[in-house]
Amino acid sequence: QLQLVESGGGLVQPGGSLRLSCAASGFTLDYYAIGWFRQAPGKEREGVSCITSSGGSTNYADSVKGRFTISRDNAKNTVYLQMNSLKPEDTAVYYCAAPSGGSCVPVTAWYPYWGQGTQVTVSS
Repeated sequence: QLQLVESGGGLVQPGGSLRLSCAASGFTLDYYAIGWFRQAPGKEREGVSCITSSGGSTNYADSVKGRFTISRDNAKNTVYLQMNSLKPEDTAVYYCAAPSGGSCVPVTAWYPYWGQGTQVTVSS
């Protein structure tokens, strides 16, 4: 069974950094794009970043460009989200998800595989 597990969340001060990990089990990530999403209390889930199966293409939400970096290590079956210069508005539950293929897709509903989420709180 295809499973994704996020880790690395926590409490950090504004301006700090965290690295989230998304580990896959039950399948190899080599053939799948991976997207990172987040959902803050009372808000809709939004896309943060995505990386194609090869790692050759990435995209970012405007709100995180220049601060977040997505990467993958297929040998470790893991995708990472490095988050720098964190702001209080980055506070949310962060999820990783996989679409059915190797390309990033623009619609959240087209991601059938989801992790359980990891909480990121940015506060002084």
